[in-house]
Amino acid sequence: MHKLLKKSDLPSGQSRTVRFEGEPHGSEISFFFVDNDPGQGPALHVHPYSETWMVLSGEGLFTADGEEIEAGKGDIVVASKGAPHKFRNTGSGPLQIMCVHASPRIIQEDLE
Repeated sequence: MHKLLKKSDLPSGQSRTVRFEGEPHGSEISFFFVDNDPGQGPALHVHPYSETWMVLSGEGLFTADGEEIEAGKGDIVVASKGAPHKFRNTGSGPLQIMCVHASPRIIQEDLE
């Protein structure tokens, strides 16, 4: 089965970030396509599965299991299953990252 979903068909909040949950579409993964302004990022949270980030543009500070990691375009950061994590745009322009969740549904517990 093949499926095309237009960006305009996917839910987004007040930001430019797009959320995709795979389960309704027959996919085994979910993701956020993040498009954050300087200073923006989620609060500390955890998932019962790993999360993999690929920085598409910009710079960010990623915190995973207490360790801070600076990452830029082309870098990949992985947070292990159950590791508390967050990120923040530390650059002067937009931070665009693909946040891949190893789950057909996004399951998140906020810690902050």
